Amino acid sequence: MKKRSLTRPSASAEATADKADIFTRPGGAKGATDAKAIYALLFGLFLGLAIWKFGNPVILDHKITPPASLAEWWADAWPTHWSNWILMPFMLAGGWLALSGKPRWPGTRWLWRLPLLWFAWQLLAATHTVDTFLTTTTLWQFGGCVACYFIGVLVLGRERVLRWLLIGVLAAFTFCLVRAVDQRLFEFPESRRMLLEGERTGWTNFPPDMLLEMKRDGTVITTNGMDVANPAILARITKNRVMGTFVYPNALAGAILMLLPVSLALAFNSTRQLKRPIRGAVIAMTCLLGGLGLFWSGSKAGWLIGLALAGLWLLRLNWSARFKWTVLTTVLLVGLGLFALRFHNYFRSGATSVGARFDYWRAALQTTRANPWFGTGPGTFQRPYAQIKSPDAEMARFAHNDYLEQFSDSGIIGGICYVAWIGLALATIRRRVWPSGGSLQFSLFLGLLGWFAQGLVEFSLYVPALAWTAFTLLGCLPMPANQFDKGQATG
Repeated sequence: MKKRSLTRPSASAEATADKADIFTRPGGAKGATDAKAIYALLFGLFLGLAIWKFGNPVILDHKITPPASLAEWWADAWPTHWSNWILMPFMLAGGWLALSGKPRWPGTRWLWRLPLLWFAWQLLAATHTVDTFLTTTTLWQFGGCVACYFIGVLVLGRERVLRWLLIGVLAAFTFCLVRAVDQRLFEFPESRRMLLEGERTGWTNFPPDMLLEMKRDGTVITTNGMDVANPAILARITKNRVMGTFVYPNALAGAILMLLPVSLALAFNSTRQLKRPIRGAVIAMTCLLGGLGLFWSGSKAGWLIGLALAGLWLLRLNWSARFKWTVLTTVLLVGLGLFALRFHNYFRSGATSVGARFDYWRAALQTTRANPWFGTGPGTFQRPYAQIKSPDAEMARFAHNDYLEQFSDSGIIGGICYVAWIGLALATIRRRVWPSGGSLQFSLFLGLLGWFAQGLVEFSLYVPALAWTAFTLLGCLPMPANQFDKGQATG
C-alpha cells in the first residue's frame, strides 16, 4: 500500500487544487449544497456591508448619528447596533441549515467548548460590571463573534462554498482600499485646504447649515469667541494617514493583514485562464492597492506583522533551503531598512504611542490583580483606567491589546478561555494547512494569523467589520482537510 505523502503540494498540484476550489461546482447533495452556496453568498454580502458601514468600535455606538439623507446613507458610517439586527436572521437561517444537515463537529471538542465557555463567562462577568451600557453593547458584539464562528464551522466549513462567501467580503475590501487611496490623494488634501480657507474667510465658503453640522460634530470649535477648525482634526488630516471605511488607520491595517493574503492568492490562481496582460493588471492592481493602503495607513505594527507574514510565506515555498534563506534574509533586511526610514521621525520624537500602550497594559494588569475573578465587566477598560492612569497619559477607551483586555474586563478565567480558544484554533489550522493545504487555505491562515497578532497591540475585537469577518473565516478553517476541500489535500 502506497504511503500517503505529507509533503507540501507541488506548484502544479496546488494550482489544480485552487482551480477546483474556485471554479468547480460543489458536489454532494445538490439541494443542500445550493442552499448553503446561496447562504454563503448572502452572508458574504452582509460581511461586506459590515466592512463598508460598521467599521467603528461598538462602545462608540452612541456617538454615531443615524443617516438622515441619501448622501449620508451612502457616505457615513451607520450605528453599530444596526449590525446586530441584520445578523439575527442570518443566525436563524444558519442554525436551520446546520441542523438540517445533521451536523457533526469536525475537530477537537475544545474548539466548541472554549468559545461557549468564554461567552458564558462574559455573561457572568457582566453581572459585576461597573458600566451597564458599555457591557451590554460589548456582549452583543461578542455574541456576534461566537455566532459567526459557529456559522463558519457548521455551515460554511464543510462544503466548498467559501468562494461564495469571499465575493462580498473581497468586493467591500476592494472598495475600502479604493476609498483609502482617494483619501490620500484627494479627500484629505481638499478637506485641509477648505478648513484653512474657512478660518481665513470667517467660514463664508461654507453654507450655514453645513457650518452648524461641522460645529455639532466637533470639526469647528469656538475659541475666544472665534470659530476655528478643531486643531486635533486638522492635525489628523495633515498627517494624511488613511483609514478607508474604518474608524482609524490601524483598523484599516488590520483589514489588510487579514484579507490581502487571500486576495493575492485569488489574483494569482484564479486568473490563469485570462490573457496575460489582463492577468498581470489584476495582480498588479491587487498588490498596488494593498501595498499603498498599508503604507499610507502609517501602521508600525501592521508593517512589521506584514513583513513576518511574507517571511512565513517564503518559508513554505518549495525552494532549496539555501536559496530560501537568502531570499528571506534579503526581504527582512530591506523591509526593516524601509521601516526605519519610513518612521524615523516617529521614533526620533519619542514613539509616544508605544509609551502610551505600555501604560494601558500596566493598567490592565493592575485591574486584573484588583478584580481577578470577574474583572470590571466586558468593554469597561476605560472606567478603571480613568482612575489609575499615569498623570501625563492620554485617556483611552481600550487597552490596545485584545488579550490583556479580556483579563482586565472579565477576569483570569475569561482571559484564559479566550487565549486558549484562539491559540488552539490557530494551532489546529497550522497543523492541517502548513504541510498540505492549498494556497487558498494557507492564505486565509496567514491573514488570520496576522490579524490575531495585531490584536496584541490593537482593539479590533470590538469592531464588527473586523471581528465578525475574522471569526467567520476562523470557523471555516479548523476542518479536516478532506471535509473542507478534498481537492486541496494532496496525498
